[in-house]
Amino acid sequence: MQVTDCTFSAFYTSTELIEPMAIRQILEFPDPRLRKIAAPVTVFDAKLEVLIDDLFETMYLAQGIGLAATQVNVHRRLLVLDVSENKDSPQAFINPSFEIIEEELVEHDEGCLSVPGFYETVARPSRVKVSAQDIHGKKFEIEAEGILSTCVQHEIDHLDGKLFVDYLSPLKRPRIRLKLEKEHKKSA
Repeated sequence: MQVTDCTFSAFYTSTELIEPMAIRQILEFPDPRLRKIAAPVTVFDAKLEVLIDDLFETMYLAQGIGLAATQVNVHRRLLVLDVSENKDSPQAFINPSFEIIEEELVEHDEGCLSVPGFYETVARPSRVKVSAQDIHGKKFEIEAEGILSTCVQHEIDHLDGKLFVDYLSPLKRPRIRLKLEKEHKKSA
């Protein structure tokens, strides 16, 4: 697989398909598995490549801009995202962490594939330095700002067992929870 820095630019190794890509089921709030803290990725192999393929396929199908492995019940420190308008700039971050470069908070309306149908304003640091590994285990760093900064912070929160609803008021959180629980009962 060809990977430049954190950009995931190919879905297959040479001409051989490792395994068919699969759409993974996205866990939805208030599922307690979303609160599990992800363990570091220690093995960089073909199975990891397949998982990354699956995460991209699942994210694109769900029309998201980011997806953490935790959201598909794989509790490893891995996330994918693509914040480009044309959905042509996929990025994979393995064992990511960030440090705040700019303390100024910026607000964005955030949504989440694990909290479908809800969008709320969340304030996060405007610029961060992200440290991670690529598909081969090579370390890299990028500076992120704007929607990329927000997305990276949002997805790393998932790896730490945190959801964007945790940033909301104590009044809004239970309302969202009850509404989603009601919808889950209807569809069951």
